[in-house]
Amino acid sequence: MGIDYNQKIPNNVDLAGDRRLQRALEKWLPAYLDWWQELGPARSSGMDVYLRTAVSVEPGGWAHYDFVRMQDYRWGIFLAPPVPERRIGFGMHKGEPVWNELPGEYRAELRRLIVTQGDTEPASVEQQRFLGATCPSLYDLRNLFQVNVEEGRHLWAMVYLLQAYFGRDGREEADGLLARHAGDPDRPRILEAFNERTENWLSFFMFTFFQDRDGKFQLAALAESGFDPLSRTCRFMLTEEAHHMFVGESGIMRIVQRTAELMGEHNTDDVSSFGGIPLALVQKFINLHYSICLDLFGSEKSTNAANYYSMGLKGRFEESKIDDDHVLTDAVYEIPEIRDGRVIVAEAPALTSINERLRVSYRQDSQRGIDRFNKVLRAHDIGFELRLPDAVFHRNVGGCADIHGTPTGALIDAETWQRRRDEWLPTQADFAFLRALMQPVTEPGKMAGWIAPPKRGIHGKAVDFDYVQFH
Repeated sequence: MGIDYNQKIPNNVDLAGDRRLQRALEKWLPAYLDWWQELGPARSSGMDVYLRTAVSVEPGGWAHYDFVRMQDYRWGIFLAPPVPERRIGFGMHKGEPVWNELPGEYRAELRRLIVTQGDTEPASVEQQRFLGATCPSLYDLRNLFQVNVEEGRHLWAMVYLLQAYFGRDGREEADGLLARHAGDPDRPRILEAFNERTENWLSFFMFTFFQDRDGKFQLAALAESGFDPLSRTCRFMLTEEAHHMFVGESGIMRIVQRTAELMGEHNTDDVSSFGGIPLALVQKFINLHYSICLDLFGSEKSTNAANYYSMGLKGRFEESKIDDDHVLTDAVYEIPEIRDGRVIVAEAPALTSINERLRVSYRQDSQRGIDRFNKVLRAHDIGFELRLPDAVFHRNVGGCADIHGTPTGALIDAETWQRRRDEWLPTQADFAFLRALMQPVTEPGKMAGWIAPPKRGIHGKAVDFDYVQFH
């Protein structure tokens, strides 16, 4: 399925065949471009960037790489090909043909799912707006811009669904996605994790490792949806999400690599005076971002999640690979509970534990990345191990929201938490240190001293390729 770039809005959904929808989206386009100009990557409009652009939704050869002027980037609407005779794989409608039109009885629930997902996409662009000013290399600056333009396209995907299937309500919701802004005290983004400014590159790499990994699991669950347009949209978005997680994982890996090198050269754990990022600080940022992302999955027991599943709107990660009846009427699942001041494991209905199951899958996937970071440290004979904090640490949603826990899972009182939190989470002094450390490096092939170069360049290009050209 090729993508038509001759149209005002590139697409593979036959937009020209629906004049009403085409007019609505073309009316929304100027507002989107104004938003991008105002809150997209700062001072990037005059840059030519070596970007990939989707030219097909087929698995092979789907992207074209070339220099694109940032102000001329073409966003569009792309759906994965339909699966012939696809049927709903879970819930009360299991085995029925998927819906190609909006199921009216589930209109409110689908709108809520789409708006919540859509709101995260422009939020991350807004959070990362000023990062380009402190880029560690042109390679990294290019990757930042690639993530930004693809988040913008993911917003278009959700806006298409809203405008195509929800009428006036959808048009109002699409406008709302541009009216809310990350960190705005009056109109903030829906999810709290998307209201914090990503002000340094350690935060950015953590964001793309952890928050975009949450996106992977949420999109994968939505890709199971019985509403086929939503499923097809999310399946294509997952193709691009993989690169965002690569940026995060490889970025953290390169920081760990450089820190390990400096520790060996200077025989010290504290490499801050030698232009490096101490491993203890890396651990603090892991603690922060991972705990924030655990909250994004919602409460351990959730009626909303149960309803979405039973209705066939949102499944589990890799639903078809799970060995059960995919209806879950009588099934149970183990979830953590706080009883008598301690954490226990209790059985709960599997239907209301959908969020917790997704969170467990997320933890397992995150741990694989942490294991790769620790492999780098072992290769340098460094006796320090990075860890994911326990699920009770720094939580604001669910059963752990009303307690305090350490990264190792011990429950503590509020006084102890206040006294020790700076040991576990970044402080204002930590952020100030990173601001002072991170100065821009824009000469091709050069890297900031706090990060190792990547093992290879992009799309067969050398690491010292001129990935971003300034004008």
